[in-house]
Amino acid sequence: MYFFVLFLDLMELEETSVSEMTRTEASKSFSWQLVKHRRIHTGKKPFTCPQCAKSFTSKEKLKDHMRIHTSELPYACLRCGKSFIKSGNLKSHMRIHTGEKPYACLECGKSFMTGGKLKDHMRVHNGKAFTCSQCTKLFTSKAKLTEHSRTNTGEHPHTCIQCEKSFKTNDTLREHIKIHTGHRPYACLQCEKSFIQKAKFTEHMRIHTGERPYPCLRCGKCFIHNAGLKMHMAIHTGEQRPYECLECGKSYKQKSLLNIHMRVHTGERPYACSQCGKSFVDKVSLAMHMRIHTGVRPYACLQCAKSFIQKRNLTSHIRIHTGEKPYACLQCEKCYPRKITLVAL
Repeated sequence: MYFFVLFLDLMELEETSVSEMTRTEASKSFSWQLVKHRRIHTGKKPFTCPQCAKSFTSKEKLKDHMRIHTSELPYACLRCGKSFIKSGNLKSHMRIHTGEKPYACLECGKSFMTGGKLKDHMRVHNGKAFTCSQCTKLFTSKAKLTEHSRTNTGEHPHTCIQCEKSFKTNDTLREHIKIHTGHRPYACLQCEKSFIQKAKFTEHMRIHTGERPYPCLRCGKCFIHNAGLKMHMAIHTGEQRPYECLECGKSYKQKSLLNIHMRVHTGERPYACSQCGKSFVDKVSLAMHMRIHTGVRPYACLQCAKSFIQKRNLTSHIRIHTGEKPYACLQCEKCYPRKITLVAL
């Protein structure tokens, strides 16, 4: 409290030199903090980077900036290994893992991980939001408005240098690059499963918490994610497979499944194995393939303890114990436990 009152007193003495203030009431360290603070108002930036000529208000900020040129990242996350230039950036990053959102909006109670996100959000309340000229939708930042505008123009200015796939936003590109690098910063502490995207991690956590925030207004059934609700709604609307392939006529419940299917026609295989280089049309196929290298066999038979890489292989195996033979030959009516056996004959 003493330093706060002292700070207000010193701000009234704008014509008084730092040395005079030091001799009166302020300590030497506090006076130096006041000097740095005043540079915010005066715009004075006496510390200049010798490499790019960018200027800063303090020596500490210049030192942090220099790490951009030296590629020094001294602050590492112990959870995922990601490194940062500043300790403040690491502190903000840690909130991804902890879920902490210390910046709360006093108007609506919504919380945010960083002060910058809260500042952007406040534009919704203070009337300073950015409006789309075509659809009048509001955005909390100019960058988000620009991203939204690309929906209308179809522009994809951010290109991956590894596979040349293009994206509307730099954030989306960064998420995509993790497919190539294998970086999965969002780790579940309950089952150790990790994710590339925060949204996928959030959805996964609902498996453990039991949260199902997407209810069907027709029958009341609830779902973990919106995609599950959309697929379910097809039962009520009768539109079971609205996404049709123009090449072969095959249709799908989800647009994402159609996009994966289209790779059969284009030959695109964007998911490559880091161990042997084999490529796949979707990340699920890559994940299953990786079990060959890791030796992970998550599907175990409870009767004989034999384990399998894929669930469908376990299902086929269990028929050895149950004697079930669901695949019948239409010509001789002989039955088989696996479809592949019937087709091969």
